[in-house]
Amino acid sequence: MSSYTPQTNLSLERFRLDGMILSCVFYGIYFVLTVQAWNALMQRPRHGEKIADHRCALLFYVFITFVLATISFGLNVRYTEMIWIDLRDAPGGPSALIENYMSYRINFIALVGGHLQEWFMQLLLLHRCFVIWDWSKRVVVPMISLYVTMIAFSIIVMVEASTGAKFYNIIIELAYLCVEVGLTVIYTILVTNRLFAMRGRMREIIPQYDSSTYNTIALMVVESAGLYTIFAIAFIVAFGMHLIGLTSLCFLAICKIQGIAQLFIIIRVAQGRAVSNQWSRPTTAMPTTSLAFAGNVSH
Repeated sequence: MSSYTPQTNLSLERFRLDGMILSCVFYGIYFVLTVQAWNALMQRPRHGEKIADHRCALLFYVFITFVLATISFGLNVRYTEMIWIDLRDAPGGPSALIENYMSYRINFIALVGGHLQEWFMQLLLLHRCFVIWDWSKRVVVPMISLYVTMIAFSIIVMVEASTGAKFYNIIIELAYLCVEVGLTVIYTILVTNRLFAMRGRMREIIPQYDSSTYNTIALMVVESAGLYTIFAIAFIVAFGMHLIGLTSLCFLAICKIQGIAQLFIIIRVAQGRAVSNQWSRPTTAMPTTSLAFAGNVSH
């Protein structure tokens, strides 16, 4: 008696399963940081470093990005169950289900949720960058242009995915990823450069000024963007070389990694560890607001 044996690609299946496990780990970290960010925003005194002016916006950001991340994560978990349980006897086996990711509406919804989450996350980066640069047009205009380009590419990706096309064959996804990573890298360079310039200005005014705070915040910015950037570059290389297994591994976790980096920034903002726009303007006297990394804000 003969039995049907589905085609297998064990390497691809392992990458998909490992990617889901990795996604679970990062989602757990993301969940904990979301709770911490929410508590920090709710507990912050309303007179502290003008955080009250942006409290509602930041709370909305934390809420909406968490909801979108949870929807995307939950649907990916469900499809993982479908691959090896519900549809395990489908023609082509699990490998075909992994390769034909967009043939199922559940995955399209997960993709849309992930892309919308990234829109919000990049918008937060832009806002922080513009504040530090005091909304300088030479920074705002090109960064907004890149952001709009990213959204346009994102929409094209989602439109193509809605037709059931193989996700790993959607070439515009590569352009979208490059612009998104480029935004993060440029943001990091702009912010750290501005912080070091501000540090130099304070040293000119006060020769004995302790500039360690600027160094610490610059390091925070680099560290927050570092893990995501490295992971995203690996994603781009894998996608460009059509390494479906490695692409799947990176794809399932990348939004959570980016969200974690953003939440670190929000938590520090809520604790008074941020730069206000008064620190970005030329001055000949000590600023009236604090650039505090220790949690207490002096006035």
